[in-house]
Amino acid sequence: MNSGYTSPLGRTTICRITVAVIVAALLLCAGAAAGPTTNITVTKIAAGTGDIIAEKTVDYLWMQENLPVQGDGVTHYYHQGPVFSDDKEEAWDRNETKNYKDHGAVMGTDIADLCSLVGGAEPGDEIMVRSGDGYHVEFPYENVCTPDPRQGPMVVTWYNGEDAVSGERAGVGYTPEDYYSGMRLVFFADGSTNAEGKHVYGNWDMHETMPGMVHHFFDLMPSTNGYTAKWVSEVRIYEDGFTGDTSAPVKSLQSESAESTTSAVPDATPTPAPLVLIAAGFALALVPLRRRI
Repeated sequence: MNSGYTSPLGRTTICRITVAVIVAALLLCAGAAAGPTTNITVTKIAAGTGDIIAEKTVDYLWMQENLPVQGDGVTHYYHQGPVFSDDKEEAWDRNETKNYKDHGAVMGTDIADLCSLVGGAEPGDEIMVRSGDGYHVEFPYENVCTPDPRQGPMVVTWYNGEDAVSGERAGVGYTPEDYYSGMRLVFFADGSTNAEGKHVYGNWDMHETMPGMVHHFFDLMPSTNGYTAKWVSEVRIYEDGFTGDTSAPVKSLQSESAESTTSAVPDATPTPAPLVLIAAGFALALVPLRRRI
């Protein structure tokens, strides 16, 4: 029976928001056991066998002293959140006008330079950036090692010279006590595609610089901010690409099951049952909302 109520949002948008809420809840629960990081382990992994070819662990002070530093502690870098619209063209926001996410005046180390510590990557390889809670994102060789300037280098940030003007606060200073979002993955895009000259890696920038298979939330609402994993603890080079489950958390290579440098690398772990139950609860809670529309 029609109640006469008309929702300001389309059914498609409601569905998309529902999924986004569920995913956010999963990441929030998974992140409860994680926290700011100071060390990063870089590992190169053989195709086929999953054997560890080379591995090196460094802290942010070593990176600052021994590798080129990205950022100046004054320039702010931004990603873009989702632009909520049933119109896919509007959601891509070609002119980069809405929902900037300020990550502060951060400084850090290019992931390409970290990869060089274990022999570097080659075309066809994929580079994984993993957080302490198991969250991970994978990128093609080209986007890490030869990025388009409108994307910029992928940087693991360990210092923030000035906090975000609006939105999420990250703290000012060095990780872990002062910069409590560190270490964080931030793309240091140039200002060439932003009308205000801001260093924004926008959703349309993602469309133009990233392969479709790695567009964040491509089938829902594009958002480059989904790439900005915080509390980064590992960078892995997978020869010939990562073959595990991109939607499930991955174990740390530093776990008890991976102490040997010649043991096979576990690609992924199944999502814990409590998280599945939480996701189901969110979905059920939103069913009445959809029925009233």
